[in-house]
Amino acid sequence: MTDRIVVAGAVVDRARGTLLLARRRYPAEVAGLWELPGGKVEPGETPSDALRRELDEELGVVVTVGAKLRADVRLRPGLTLIALRAEIVEGIPRAAEHAALQWVDATTLVEWAREGRLVPADSAWVPELVTELGGHDDRARDA
Repeated sequence: MTDRIVVAGAVVDRARGTLLLARRRYPAEVAGLWELPGGKVEPGETPSDALRRELDEELGVVVTVGAKLRADVRLRPGLTLIALRAEIVEGIPRAAEHAALQWVDATTLVEWAREGRLVPADSAWVPELVTELGGHDDRARDA
């Protein structure tokens, strides 16, 4: 049996060097923490199709989907989280299912990771995302 996949979107605004994070409302153990938006890949969907659908539902935006981030994160047996790069091509993000949205730069991303303000699973991507955002903060490795 293969793992069920959850896909997260690393939505980057290249012109501003920022990453879009969404603040969780639930479940209780991660409520109030920030994450890359996304959701479960449904049967018959590709991860790219699922990310496009989830970001439309959760944020009201149309995105182009790019390459996968390197790390896969095992959430629990049978459930794996992956992240794909994405860029908004239509719409302005709005928090339909999250408490808030925030565009962050590399420095803020590192600070939030070190302060425990990110969903723990998403911390695996901080070093790669810092590089993606044009940051060179060596502290990202320790986040």
